[in-house]
Amino acid sequence: MARAVHFEIHASDPHKAIAFYSGLFGWTFNKWEGGDYWMIHTGPDDQPGINGGLMPRRGDVPQAMAAVNAFVITVDVDNIDASVERGKAAGGSIALPKMPVPGIGWLAYLKDPDGNIFGMMQADTAAA
Repeated sequence: MARAVHFEIHASDPHKAIAFYSGLFGWTFNKWEGGDYWMIHTGPDDQPGINGGLMPRRGDVPQAMAAVNAFVITVDVDNIDASVERGKAAGGSIALPKMPVPGIGWLAYLKDPDGNIFGMMQADTAAA
């Protein structure tokens, strides 16, 4: 079975995006020597998850109320409410408010300051 092994974030201002995701999730970013590209390390290599990359946007910024036309990453968080508040305080906005995924957990979608949509999930089998 094919598995996702990498993700990319496209940003109009890479340094602003780095500050946003570092502050929200604690991710670390290392500039790649081959050009305008930053490797994203999302957590310990011995735990589930994938790492990614960040690069300058090469097209239009996503427009408000437009359909999603890209892959959306969902990040595991310990506390969905606190994570949503941290995301808003860092310049993000709610794309879809917190909702239960019955038997799985709580899910919310935010937009980063550049308009990219991402999800956050707090595991909770009692969510309903």
